[in-house]
Amino acid sequence: MNRNGTDIPVTNLRTMMRSLVLNTEGDEVTVHELLVAIGRRAHGPVFLLLGFIAVSPLTIIPGANWFIATVILAFALQIVFGLRHPWLPKGVTEIKFKRDHLVQGVAAGERYAHMVDALVKPRLTFLTEPPFLQIVAVICVLAALLTYPLGLVPLGPLLPSLTVLLFGLALTARDGFVLLLAGAAFAGAILLVVNLAPRLMALWPF
Repeated sequence: MNRNGTDIPVTNLRTMMRSLVLNTEGDEVTVHELLVAIGRRAHGPVFLLLGFIAVSPLTIIPGANWFIATVILAFALQIVFGLRHPWLPKGVTEIKFKRDHLVQGVAAGERYAHMVDALVKPRLTFLTEPPFLQIVAVICVLAALLTYPLGLVPLGPLLPSLTVLLFGLALTARDGFVLLLAGAAFAGAILLVVNLAPRLMALWPF
């Protein structure tokens, strides 16, 4: 139930975005508030939220891409190891973002979300259930790891972030075809790392 008294279940990208705006208020918003806004016990909406944050204006903050990648990594690893309701440390959930950046991201993505949701529907639903859920979590772990080196180049984290967003959308809408698209985005992220390897090695600070 949001602060206006309207219950909005997260079933696709648009309802997730609307829930983020309607269920939060104030100048700043915490990770905990974002998770509560979309229902933190469901794997799909949480991946969808993390992927959305990763491709939104919220990541203009220096280091934000690596922070979100770490959150994705921690969440996905717990699913890999069989935790039914993964949790995040309080120090992570209390991290704050400017709510204006969130609202801007939702406004910018609204029309694209409408187009995406028009194509999403339940199909190949067996791909969104165990044991494929654990496979999705493993790929999200790898996508998060790819974000660390790709974060050194402009727009580098886009493909691994899109991978997580699409996996979240696939699990939320129970659309196995979108899950296959997420796999294609992950393959693109791997190719990007391979092609940029010399440049990334030169930029890597360690």
